[in-house]
Amino acid sequence: MNNLILVRHGQSFWNLEKRFTGWADIDLTEHGKLEARYAGQLIKKIDIEFDSYFTSVQKRAINTLKIILNVLNCNNPKINKAWELNERHYGGLTGLNKDEMIKKHGKKKVHIWRRSFDVPPPPMELKNLYHPAKNKAYVNIPKNKIPNSESLKNTFERVVPYYKKKIEPLIYQNKNILVAAHGNSLRALCKKILKISNKRIVEFEIPTGNPLLITFGKKLEVKEYKYLDIKRA
Repeated sequence: MNNLILVRHGQSFWNLEKRFTGWADIDLTEHGKLEARYAGQLIKKIDIEFDSYFTSVQKRAINTLKIILNVLNCNNPKINKAWELNERHYGGLTGLNKDEMIKKHGKKKVHIWRRSFDVPPPPMELKNLYHPAKNKAYVNIPKNKIPNSESLKNTFERVVPYYKKKIEPLIYQNKNILVAAHGNSLRALCKKILKISNKRIVEFEIPTGNPLLITFGKKLEVKEYKYLDIKRA
């Protein structure tokens, strides 16, 4: 059998402030760093030797992975960073407070923007301070691939092809893989791997800093899946 561990990054500053983050490159809070260390300790307990590590090009996910690898005593590991694993782009909502948006647009509308499978938020204008085109971290992403807004469906359509091309073949070769990414990019992955329906994915939430262990059989069938912190499962 082989293993895939998915970890949502620890709390970011905008998580704390209840702001839509998306492609804005916001770092971890001290609490977020503690969550990452705890995730590392949970992973260390199950004593898995990893073959490859993947994350997005956003620093909250990168730093979460680095903290975990430090706990695991991994020296100079090769980290695969891919924009395809970035968080979902929240469009014009980026940087705005979630509670204020609920007051302005209503709870139902905001819930649709946040949790529906195929309804994207309002698009972000190019002049927006947080537009990815203004971020040096995204300079190597093809311009026609930089979104102005994304639904979970859009996120699924970039995350899953990357997974199939870069990660799935490794699992098929009996490799153990660790991925540190984001709430929605991991929801997209779980939708594919665990065969979650469009209807059920609306209510599917991944907690920060709680590693999800997925164990596969020889033909990539899922044998078992569980959160390592059972109390937060």
